[in-house]
Amino acid sequence: MANTASSAKRARQTIKRTARNRVVKVAIKAELKAIRAAIAGGKKDEAKALLSKVSKVLDKAAKTNRVHKNKANRHKSRLAAQIGALK
Repeated sequence: MANTASSAKRARQTIKRTARNRVVKVAIKAELKAIRAAIAGGKKDEAKALLSKVSKVLDKAAKTNRVHKNKANRHKSRLAAQIGALK
């Protein structure tokens, strides 16, 4: 339990921020799972279409500091390389 008013406020803010971050991170995981399934299934056209959705979600998360910008760029780069390697 918080001892001061300021620490109580920080605790409330942490709960709100954690909830917002969780929503974004769950969305990222869902998109990554979908595109990885398409890549594993060899569906190049579907994977290309999903890449733009994944990029959008990652870029928005990086812009609001939900994930680090380098992590977002690394995911996009690796996914694009995997899609390019599909036949």
